[in-house]
Amino acid sequence: MTKDGKNLPARGGFPEPAAKLAIAPSVLSADFRNLEKSLSRVKDVSDWLHFDVMDGAFVPNISFGPGLIPAVSDAGGHLPVDAHLMIKEPLKYIEAFAEAGAGLITVHEEAAYPLQALSEIKKAGLKAGISIRPKTPAAALIPYMEFLDLILVMTVEPGFGGQSFMADQLPKIAVIRGMIKSSGRGIWLQADGGINRETAKLAVRAGADALVMGSAVFRAPDPERFITDVRKDCAESYFL
Repeated sequence: MTKDGKNLPARGGFPEPAAKLAIAPSVLSADFRNLEKSLSRVKDVSDWLHFDVMDGAFVPNISFGPGLIPAVSDAGGHLPVDAHLMIKEPLKYIEAFAEAGAGLITVHEEAAYPLQALSEIKKAGLKAGISIRPKTPAAALIPYMEFLDLILVMTVEPGFGGQSFMADQLPKIAVIRGMIKSSGRGIWLQADGGINRETAKLAVRAGADALVMGSAVFRAPDPERFITDVRKDCAESYFL
């Protein structure tokens, strides 16, 4: 339980959409010289942790493997972990990330065999997400809707933190919000890339109900206060 009285799901569990804004700090921007201290500053006000996995092929950067998830989970107060697989062949690694303790695994629509990967995530008993890059249209999601618990719209080109928010992705977020409503299913709609106090409001107003926040959070003088302020900022913009 957090200090504000919120009950956290068990390790590996993942929350359902509940007409509230979810905020997921990106571990990529944390201070790895003292991971426990860095994540302790956000764990009481966050909904889950976003774990970016990059292979140097699908995107031009390299980050983490599944072996780091237990340490991240422990340092983050056992918040659920969303493993965002920005890799060419995610199907090969679903089992490893499931065993490591991810609560949700997100694969890219543009990667190899996304439908099979989503099926394997479900077979592992986890929540399943799909992500689309800026140039991928919302219509590309149609074949996957019945499998999804989360849709992640990249609002930067994936690969590096600290990039500027691409406002031309806002209409896509609005279209996907309509698709989710039409599906009648509980699917998170998450925006990731260049999210700060100002762009958070834009994304939420367009229809996002989950935000990945990296450098804006961890570079703030008081990350906990920063996240609390973002929630307040977005309250009037929230689409529900």
